Amino acid sequence: MKYFAFIFLLLFIETVQSQPQPDHNLRFDKLADHWDEAVPLGNGMLGALIWQKNNKLRLSLDRADLWDERKALDLSKFNFKWVEEQVLKKDYAPVQKLGDHPYDNMPYPTKLPAAAMEFNTGRLGKVVLNELDIKTALNTVKFENGVVFNCYIHAVHNTGYFGFENLPASSPDDLIKTLLPQLIVHNYNSGKTAAQQDNSHAGEGLEKLGYAKGTVTATANTILYHQPTYDGHFFEVKMVWQKFPGNKLIGAWVIEKDKAAYIKPLNTSSKEPTGWSAHTAWWNAFWSKSSLRLPDPVIEKQYYLEMYKLGSVARKGAPAITLQAVWTADNGSLPPWKGDFHNDLNTQLSYWPTYTANRLAEAATFTDWLWKIRLKNLQYTKQYFGVEGLNVPGVVTLSGDPMGGWIQYSLSPTVVAWCAQHFYWQWKYSMDDVFLKQRAYPYLHEAATYLENITRVKEGVRTLPLSSSPEYNNNRIDAWFLQWSNFDLSLSKYLFTIAAEAAMATGKKEEGEHWQSILQQLPDYEINETGFTIAPGQNLNESHRHMSQYMAIYPLALLDANDTADKAVIENSLKRIEEKGTREWCGYSFAWMASLYARAYKADSAVKQLKIFASNFCSINSFHLNGDQKGGEYSNFTYRPFTLEGNFAFAQGVHELLLQSRNGYIQVSPAVPLNWKDVSFEKLRAEGAFLVSAKKENGVPTTVKVMAEKDGILHIKLPFKTWLSKNIDRRLAKQNGQGVISVALKKGQTVVFENGYE
Repeated sequence: MKYFAFIFLLLFIETVQSQPQPDHNLRFDKLADHWDEAVPLGNGMLGALIWQKNNKLRLSLDRADLWDERKALDLSKFNFKWVEEQVLKKDYAPVQKLGDHPYDNMPYPTKLPAAAMEFNTGRLGKVVLNELDIKTALNTVKFENGVVFNCYIHAVHNTGYFGFENLPASSPDDLIKTLLPQLIVHNYNSGKTAAQQDNSHAGEGLEKLGYAKGTVTATANTILYHQPTYDGHFFEVKMVWQKFPGNKLIGAWVIEKDKAAYIKPLNTSSKEPTGWSAHTAWWNAFWSKSSLRLPDPVIEKQYYLEMYKLGSVARKGAPAITLQAVWTADNGSLPPWKGDFHNDLNTQLSYWPTYTANRLAEAATFTDWLWKIRLKNLQYTKQYFGVEGLNVPGVVTLSGDPMGGWIQYSLSPTVVAWCAQHFYWQWKYSMDDVFLKQRAYPYLHEAATYLENITRVKEGVRTLPLSSSPEYNNNRIDAWFLQWSNFDLSLSKYLFTIAAEAAMATGKKEEGEHWQSILQQLPDYEINETGFTIAPGQNLNESHRHMSQYMAIYPLALLDANDTADKAVIENSLKRIEEKGTREWCGYSFAWMASLYARAYKADSAVKQLKIFASNFCSINSFHLNGDQKGGEYSNFTYRPFTLEGNFAFAQGVHELLLQSRNGYIQVSPAVPLNWKDVSFEKLRAEGAFLVSAKKENGVPTTVKVMAEKDGILHIKLPFKTWLSKNIDRRLAKQNGQGVISVALKKGQTVVFENGYE
């Protein structure tokens, strides 16, 4: 039995062996000297980055819902129909002035950083260990004189904790006094212009927001910072600390928005003054959801760090994952792209791994947020598109207001279809009938209603007034197409397909048939010898970072490589990508590409993409920095703006090697490389509410175990041709010509398939 003494408990805690291993931790012999290399902590609402600035230990503090939501975009001045008219007149400058310039020229709306705290640790000597234990979300910093600094953000309560232990017995009061936290206030009103020399795509200095000067009130063991923001809003940061028996110093901090910050006094006589057991219980439960073991240590470590970040940024009651979530840049400037919600891929990719990883509670933070902003999005749809139904802005504030930017994407006509996929996935991976009836189908119905209304029918074929393919031709007028792009067409086909399925599942047969009839009016994909084109008359003629034209392959999975015709399209598309190279790719491009290759059963190519992402596009703390950090080995982008979508798309790329839900069936180990001799995973989730575990030993797949959470028919393709099972009567299982086995399972029933070794 293993015990670990922790400063905050003042007792020994029995630790339970959970999935992450010590070699998955972040472990350094110094503190980072840049914020985007810092040790990250978070609980969905609060975040902290632990690093060093000016030779002081620094905690950059953040809260997910700290926003300045003043409006810069004025939709009363233009609408989608007017944009179409300008495109047809070939006069796009007025559109850019109204739709794009406010985003570029106004500092708001934007995500806000809160503050920082610093500790003068100069008397403690150099750092000899700086470790993040991802199993317990605890950061430990050890100094050469034996003093230890610990900090964590409570998993259940919105409070951060810090403390020093092993302080020398001699003159402790003097030393403790030098270690008391110092509040660092951001330059919201300094009058200075922030230097932007960190290559992070930072925005303007925070002083551009024009806030009134905040107030700082200090006592012997507290600091309170009150910062007015805009229109009567404010936030407060409070820190408290207390000397504990044994020459220990323990402190806590909170951030509140629009209300007074309060921290319950720390009790020096309590055996557990910080609630550590509740914190570790949450993380133990999180890690117990699923696990995997891979023979590649680089990919496996990066995967577990992605899962750690997921647990740190997705939490019920907190906002959805923004570009940087709870780790807003601490460089005196507005965060890259204002730290906003980008729904042209960033939010969607951020939630990709939640379903297969069996983290449905974390997945629900996206659909919860989309549902919360739904009424405002309905108003936006009516105002901008002029029709009833539901669309979502591609770039949006916390409360759901459109922000503008390149409007082909920030005000795209098909954003809602991609957002709707997550309502569908939440239903299909859980088979929760209540969610289907109360959330999923109502959302799909409103989305499909909008898309039916915005499209036009000519000679029995539906068209979209204007179409685009994210970031192809950037913000030029020729980024608009007068015929369907494959991006918009794929999303539309997908939306009407899932709306029909969901309608049928809720007993609304007529509605289901209606959506199917709309689906039949959509044209075929634009395909030629290059596979998927961008749009009619526009092949992929250059390296391009956004895989939008291949949506039908992944994530929509409208094509299946087991179908002869689909396989040809997929193969030609991948060949075209390879021909054009990766020079204009960002980090997320490689992560997304891994899933595309996995769907084509190209295991080695998928793994190569994962390796490139982890090795070239991530900081030492595992943050995705968009650009190639090895001097442009694979990409011309060598900058370092931190965003999260690439990290989470990487995790899904790993899942796609191991388990896929495709075309109504589950496939186990569909893209595991032959040279991966020993592979295993436990409790990955598949559509149909099935939890799947599998093992490959010495190069041979040996077992597959499936547990049904709900009554249903399991359709599964195994990684071995012949199989045995002690759990089911083989006479009740049917197998088709493609090797898909079908067997009815009851809720809670488990079936184990064993390799028959033909």
